[in-house]
Amino acid sequence: MSKTVTLRLSEDVYRCFRTLAKRDNRPLSNFIETAALRYVEREEYVDEFEMDEIRASRTLNNSIKRGLADARAKRGRSV
Repeated sequence: MSKTVTLRLSEDVYRCFRTLAKRDNRPLSNFIETAALRYVEREEYVDEFEMDEIRASRTLNNSIKRGLADARAKRGRSV
């Protein structure tokens, strides 16, 4: 079920969003929703290049393994 959210925008931001939504031929609410989802996806997940760097770092992987072992053994605390 969809929810209604009230959003306060400055006049400049509103005009910018409205212009971009019209350019894409879609409602303003859909433009804002899509932009927010894209931002979350981009910030939440690593891309293939970042993942390659993570996999290649022996130091980082060892640290992650130690942290996982500590978490499983219930050592330490979450911050």
